[in-house]
Amino acid sequence: MLSSHDGLWTIGELAERAGVSVKTVRFYSDRGLLPEASRSSGGHRRYAPDAAERLSLIRSLRGLDLPLAEVRRVLDEQDAGGAGDVLEDAVAGRLRAIGSELAALRWREAALRLVRECPPAERPARLRLVGAITTPPSTASLARFWRSWLPPRMPARSVAAFLERAVPHPPDDPRPGQVLAFARLHAFVTRPCGGSGPCQPGVHGAAGPRGSSVLYAGLDLAYGLAGGELRRGAEPRPGEALDGFVDAYAGAYGARDTPAFRRLLAGRLAADPRVDGYWELTAEVITAPGSRPEPTPGSAHDWLLGALDADLGRRPGKAGAASRRP
Repeated sequence: MLSSHDGLWTIGELAERAGVSVKTVRFYSDRGLLPEASRSSGGHRRYAPDAAERLSLIRSLRGLDLPLAEVRRVLDEQDAGGAGDVLEDAVAGRLRAIGSELAALRWREAALRLVRECPPAERPARLRLVGAITTPPSTASLARFWRSWLPPRMPARSVAAFLERAVPHPPDDPRPGQVLAFARLHAFVTRPCGGSGPCQPGVHGAAGPRGSSVLYAGLDLAYGLAGGELRRGAEPRPGEALDGFVDAYAGAYGARDTPAFRRLLAGRLAADPRVDGYWELTAEVITAPGSRPEPTPGSAHDWLLGALDADLGRRPGKAGAASRRP
């Protein structure tokens, strides 16, 4: 019931109608979200009946945990007769924030289970290992590792394409084993190459920036084809994937794909430094528990080396192709 004949409500009446405290009405009113229609002769606030609907909207928006600044933008758009784009953007932004919070909680839960389930003597080491990564985890250290490993002055587009394939995306709902693998991956890249020996393959020095771009574009295609073979469980064999693999190196070295070049390439690749540990951990991170290991550039590279060996085994004069690992 209204306390006056002018159709306006007192702050107490509005609070009672909306089911909130007078303090809540005063809070939103003082911040300009709930305008007063007038003041009484005694200086008391008076509100129009539509203030109840506006207050209900404010409470709904705040119930979604939207900050006051976002609530103000939504109300301003409504007052201007807008189409609701601001509300849509605000809700989408809040959903993204909640998704990030949930991902962090899932990683924290999996990390805690990882520590709880290991033998007591191993817990301090596990704590140090998982404590070195953020939640949700950042892949920045992995990207830095590969940026330092790739040839200098390589085009940014080529670098981005390689990083997309080489840097694993942590799962949103990890198992403890995946958290452990990612933590070990972070530890691996923070001490690249173990501090000894060359980190980069010899072709980096020979190809130059332009040749490196051609090389990695070709390797990307070859690794994709080899990944398909790995998913099918196919044994390494000559074919389209191997031809693309050899062509990529031939282009980088300014050579032609000949039997002699294939023998030379097998020897050079066998002598290159390797980062097998990185790819093994990457496969653990991206593979769902109980599933066949997901292909990585490392496993694709090994499959292609096996295909190269198989191809050379069919040809005469295969010396120099026997060693697949340094």
